[in-house]
Amino acid sequence: MGKLPRPVPWLAAGESFPPLEEAWGHHDPAPGLLAAGAALDVPTLVQAYSQGIFPWFSLGQPPLWWSPDPRMVLQTRHFRLHRSLRKTLTRFQAQTGCELRFDSTFERVINACASKPREGQPGTWIVPDMVQAYSSLHRAGHAHSVETWVDGELAGGLYCVNLGRMVFGESMFAHQTDASKIALAALVAFCRAHEMTMIDCQQNTRHLASLGASEISRAEFVTHLARSVGKTAPLWEFKPVYWNQLLTTGMTDLP
Repeated sequence: MGKLPRPVPWLAAGESFPPLEEAWGHHDPAPGLLAAGAALDVPTLVQAYSQGIFPWFSLGQPPLWWSPDPRMVLQTRHFRLHRSLRKTLTRFQAQTGCELRFDSTFERVINACASKPREGQPGTWIVPDMVQAYSSLHRAGHAHSVETWVDGELAGGLYCVNLGRMVFGESMFAHQTDASKIALAALVAFCRAHEMTMIDCQQNTRHLASLGASEISRAEFVTHLARSVGKTAPLWEFKPVYWNQLLTTGMTDLP
Protein backbone atom coordinates (compact mmCIF):
# COMPACT_ATOMS: atom_id res chain seq x y z
CA MET A 1 0.00 0.00 0.00
CA GLY A 2 1.36 3.46 -0.94
CA LYS A 3 1.98 6.17 1.55
CA LEU A 4 -1.12 8.21 2.35
CA PRO A 5 -0.91 11.97 1.70
CA ARG A 6 -0.86 14.22 4.73
CA PRO A 7 -4.30 15.61 5.62
CA VAL A 8 -5.33 18.89 4.02
CA PRO A 9 -5.77 21.57 6.71
CA TRP A 10 -9.28 22.92 7.24
CA LEU A 11 -9.14 26.69 7.81
CA ALA A 12 -11.61 28.69 9.82
CA ALA A 13 -12.60 32.14 8.57
CA GLY A 14 -9.70 34.53 9.12
CA GLU A 15 -7.16 31.78 9.80
CA SER A 16 -3.76 32.10 8.12
CA PHE A 17 -2.75 29.80 5.29
CA PRO A 18 -0.15 27.11 5.97
CA PRO A 19 3.32 27.38 4.40
CA LEU A 20 3.33 26.74 0.66
CA GLU A 21 5.73 23.87 1.12
CA GLU A 22 2.91 21.93 2.78
CA ALA A 23 0.90 21.76 -0.47
CA TRP A 24 0.42 18.30 -1.90
CA GLY A 25 3.18 17.24 -4.28
CA HIS A 26 3.34 15.34 -7.55
CA HIS A 27 2.82 11.94 -5.92
CA ASP A 28 -0.33 13.05 -4.09
CA PRO A 29 -3.89 12.83 -5.47
CA ALA A 30 -4.17 16.59 -6.21
CA PRO A 31 -0.76 18.25 -6.67
CA GLY A 32 -0.75 21.83 -5.43
CA LEU A 33 -3.67 21.50 -3.02
CA LEU A 34 -2.79 23.44 0.13
CA ALA A 35 -5.91 23.91 2.26
CA ALA A 36 -9.71 23.88 2.39
CA GLY A 37 -12.27 26.08 4.05
CA ALA A 38 -11.67 29.72 5.00
CA ALA A 39 -13.83 32.54 3.67
CA LEU A 40 -14.12 33.81 0.11
CA ASP A 41 -14.02 37.41 1.27
CA VAL A 42 -11.84 40.26 0.05
CA PRO A 43 -9.23 40.15 2.87
CA THR A 44 -8.76 36.38 2.46
CA LEU A 45 -8.45 36.62 -1.34
CA VAL A 46 -5.91 39.45 -1.07
CA GLN A 47 -3.93 37.48 1.51
CA ALA A 48 -4.03 34.37 -0.67
CA TYR A 49 -2.96 36.01 -3.93
CA SER A 50 -0.19 37.98 -2.27
CA GLN A 51 1.28 34.66 -1.06
CA GLY A 52 0.90 32.78 -4.34
CA ILE A 53 -2.34 30.95 -3.46
CA PHE A 54 -5.62 30.88 -5.37
CA PRO A 55 -9.07 29.27 -4.89
CA TRP A 56 -10.36 26.62 -7.30
CA PHE A 57 -13.25 24.27 -6.62
CA SER A 58 -16.43 22.88 -8.12
CA LEU A 59 -20.08 23.24 -7.21
CA GLY A 60 -20.84 21.35 -3.99
CA GLN A 61 -17.24 21.51 -2.74
CA PRO A 62 -15.88 23.79 -0.02
CA PRO A 63 -13.36 26.44 -1.06
CA LEU A 64 -10.12 24.69 -2.01
CA TRP A 65 -6.85 26.64 -2.04
CA TRP A 66 -3.93 25.84 -4.34
CA SER A 67 -0.27 26.68 -4.84
CA PRO A 68 1.12 24.46 -7.63
CA ASP A 69 4.78 23.84 -8.28
CA PRO A 70 5.77 24.57 -11.02
CA ARG A 71 3.64 27.61 -11.83
CA MET A 72 2.49 28.59 -15.32
CA VAL A 73 3.23 32.26 -16.06
CA LEU A 74 3.39 34.56 -19.05
CA GLN A 75 6.46 36.75 -19.03
CA THR A 76 5.08 39.76 -20.88
CA ARG A 77 8.26 40.15 -22.92
CA HIS A 78 7.77 36.57 -24.18
CA PHE A 79 4.22 37.08 -25.48
CA ARG A 80 4.05 35.48 -28.92
CA LEU A 81 2.46 37.83 -31.42
CA HIS A 82 1.63 35.52 -34.28
CA ARG A 83 1.24 37.11 -37.71
CA SER A 84 -2.47 36.40 -37.82
CA LEU A 85 -3.02 38.07 -34.44
CA ARG A 86 -0.94 41.08 -35.46
CA LYS A 87 -3.18 41.52 -38.50
CA THR A 88 -6.26 41.15 -36.31
CA LEU A 89 -4.97 43.76 -33.85
CA THR A 90 -4.07 46.17 -36.64
CA ARG A 91 -7.59 45.88 -38.10
CA PHE A 92 -9.17 46.18 -34.66
CA GLN A 93 -7.17 49.31 -33.86
CA ALA A 94 -8.09 50.99 -37.15
CA GLN A 95 -11.74 49.97 -37.48
CA THR A 96 -14.52 52.27 -36.37
CA GLY A 97 -16.74 50.55 -33.83
CA CYS A 98 -13.96 48.45 -32.30
CA GLU A 99 -13.01 49.41 -28.77
CA LEU A 100 -11.01 48.01 -25.89
CA ARG A 101 -12.39 48.82 -22.45
CA PHE A 102 -11.43 48.11 -18.86
CA ASP A 103 -14.00 47.52 -16.11
CA SER A 104 -17.09 48.81 -17.89
CA THR A 105 -19.06 45.63 -17.20
CA PHE A 106 -17.09 43.32 -14.91
CA GLU A 107 -20.03 41.16 -13.86
CA ARG A 108 -21.06 40.48 -17.47
CA VAL A 109 -17.51 39.37 -18.20
CA ILE A 110 -17.19 37.01 -15.24
CA ASN A 111 -20.63 35.55 -15.88
CA ALA A 112 -19.75 35.01 -19.55
CA CYS A 113 -16.56 33.21 -18.45
CA ALA A 114 -18.62 31.10 -16.05
CA SER A 115 -21.12 30.05 -18.72
CA LYS A 116 -18.57 29.22 -21.43
CA PRO A 117 -18.36 25.45 -22.11
CA ARG A 118 -14.87 24.04 -21.43
CA GLU A 119 -13.50 21.20 -23.50
CA GLY A 120 -13.25 18.05 -21.41
CA GLN A 121 -15.03 19.61 -18.42
CA PRO A 122 -18.65 18.88 -17.47
CA GLY A 123 -19.09 22.18 -15.66
CA THR A 124 -17.31 25.32 -14.51
CA TRP A 125 -15.13 26.18 -11.54
CA ILE A 126 -16.53 29.74 -11.64
CA VAL A 127 -19.41 28.76 -9.37
CA PRO A 128 -21.87 31.36 -7.99
CA ASP A 129 -19.80 31.81 -4.81
CA MET A 130 -16.76 32.63 -6.95
CA VAL A 131 -18.73 35.12 -9.07
CA GLN A 132 -19.89 36.86 -5.89
CA ALA A 133 -16.39 36.82 -4.36
CA TYR A 134 -14.61 38.26 -7.38
CA SER A 135 -17.33 40.84 -7.93
CA SER A 136 -16.62 42.00 -4.38
CA LEU A 137 -12.91 41.95 -5.16
CA HIS A 138 -13.63 44.11 -8.22
CA ARG A 139 -15.58 46.63 -6.16
CA ALA A 140 -12.61 46.76 -3.78
CA GLY A 141 -10.36 47.68 -6.73
CA HIS A 142 -8.39 44.42 -6.97
CA ALA A 143 -10.14 42.60 -9.84
CA HIS A 144 -10.54 43.94 -13.37
CA SER A 145 -12.16 43.09 -16.67
CA VAL A 146 -10.53 43.57 -20.07
CA GLU A 147 -13.26 43.85 -22.68
CA THR A 148 -13.35 43.62 -26.47
CA TRP A 149 -16.25 45.61 -27.91
CA VAL A 150 -17.41 45.51 -31.55
CA ASP A 151 -20.20 47.77 -32.78
CA GLY A 152 -21.51 48.33 -29.28
CA GLU A 153 -21.57 44.62 -28.39
CA LEU A 154 -19.37 42.79 -25.89
CA ALA A 155 -17.49 40.37 -28.16
CA GLY A 156 -15.12 38.80 -25.63
CA GLY A 157 -12.80 39.50 -22.77
CA LEU A 158 -11.13 38.29 -19.62
CA TYR A 159 -10.92 39.08 -15.95
CA CYS A 160 -7.89 39.20 -13.71
CA VAL A 161 -6.64 40.15 -10.26
CA ASN A 162 -4.12 42.93 -9.69
CA LEU A 163 -2.05 43.53 -6.56
CA GLY A 164 0.65 46.15 -6.87
CA ARG A 165 2.60 45.42 -10.05
CA MET A 166 1.46 41.80 -10.30
CA VAL A 167 -1.38 40.52 -12.48
CA PHE A 168 -3.09 37.16 -12.02
CA GLY A 169 -5.04 35.98 -15.05
CA GLU A 170 -8.28 34.15 -14.28
CA SER A 171 -10.49 33.31 -17.26
CA MET A 172 -11.34 34.37 -20.82
CA PHE A 173 -14.34 34.07 -23.13
CA ALA A 174 -15.16 34.93 -26.73
CA HIS A 175 -18.46 35.43 -28.54
CA GLN A 176 -16.59 36.37 -31.74
CA THR A 177 -13.43 34.94 -33.28
CA ASP A 178 -10.21 36.15 -31.62
CA ALA A 179 -12.06 38.46 -29.21
CA SER A 180 -10.42 36.86 -26.14
CA LYS A 181 -6.98 36.96 -27.82
CA ILE A 182 -7.46 40.68 -28.46
CA ALA A 183 -8.24 41.17 -24.77
CA LEU A 184 -5.17 39.20 -23.71
CA ALA A 185 -2.97 41.16 -26.12
CA ALA A 186 -4.35 44.38 -24.65
CA LEU A 187 -3.56 43.17 -21.14
CA VAL A 188 0.01 42.35 -22.20
CA ALA A 189 0.37 45.79 -23.81
CA PHE A 190 -0.98 47.46 -20.66
CA CYS A 191 1.39 45.45 -18.47
CA ARG A 192 4.39 46.36 -20.60
CA ALA A 193 3.44 50.04 -20.48
CA HIS A 194 3.37 49.88 -16.67
CA GLU A 195 6.47 47.70 -16.21
CA MET A 196 4.51 44.67 -15.04
CA THR A 197 6.65 41.82 -16.30
CA MET A 198 4.64 38.73 -15.37
CA ILE A 199 1.04 37.51 -15.66
CA ASP A 200 0.19 34.50 -13.53
CA CYS A 201 -1.61 31.78 -15.53
CA GLN A 202 -1.86 29.24 -12.67
CA GLN A 203 -2.26 26.07 -14.75
CA ASN A 204 -0.41 24.76 -17.80
CA THR A 205 -2.53 24.64 -20.96
CA ARG A 206 -1.57 24.15 -24.59
CA HIS A 207 -3.33 27.38 -25.56
CA LEU A 208 -1.36 29.48 -23.08
CA ALA A 209 1.89 27.81 -24.08
CA SER A 210 1.21 28.70 -27.72
CA LEU A 211 1.04 32.36 -26.68
CA GLY A 212 4.38 32.26 -24.87
CA ALA A 213 3.50 31.14 -21.34
CA SER A 214 5.86 28.72 -19.60
CA GLU A 215 6.43 27.11 -16.22
CA ILE A 216 8.70 28.42 -13.47
CA SER A 217 9.33 27.03 -10.01
CA ARG A 218 7.07 28.06 -7.16
CA ALA A 219 10.12 29.51 -5.37
CA GLU A 220 10.89 31.77 -8.35
CA PHE A 221 7.24 32.80 -8.60
CA VAL A 222 7.04 33.69 -4.90
CA THR A 223 10.26 35.69 -5.13
CA HIS A 224 8.75 37.72 -7.98
CA LEU A 225 5.56 38.22 -5.96
CA ALA A 226 7.50 39.58 -3.00
CA ARG A 227 9.09 42.20 -5.26
CA SER A 228 5.85 43.17 -6.99
CA VAL A 229 2.76 43.14 -4.79
CA GLY A 230 3.91 45.92 -2.47
CA LYS A 231 4.35 48.43 -5.29
CA THR A 232 1.72 50.97 -6.30
CA ALA A 233 -0.92 49.51 -8.60
CA PRO A 234 -1.44 51.25 -11.95
CA LEU A 235 -4.55 53.15 -12.97
CA TRP A 236 -6.69 50.64 -14.87
CA GLU A 237 -7.49 52.67 -17.94
CA PHE A 238 -6.67 51.49 -21.46
CA LYS A 239 -5.21 54.07 -23.84
CA PRO A 240 -4.91 53.31 -27.58
CA VAL A 241 -1.23 54.25 -27.44
CA TYR A 242 -0.64 51.10 -25.41
CA TRP A 243 -1.08 49.04 -28.59
CA ASN A 244 2.35 50.36 -29.62
CA GLN A 245 3.85 48.15 -26.92
CA LEU A 246 3.02 45.23 -29.24
CA LEU A 247 2.71 46.63 -32.75
CA THR A 248 5.88 48.76 -32.90
CA THR A 249 8.33 46.71 -30.81
CA GLY A 250 10.23 45.41 -33.80
CA MET A 251 9.66 41.80 -32.75
CA THR A 252 9.80 39.16 -35.42
CA ASP A 253 6.31 37.84 -35.95
CA LEU A 254 5.69 34.13 -35.58
CA PRO A 255 3.77 32.10 -38.18
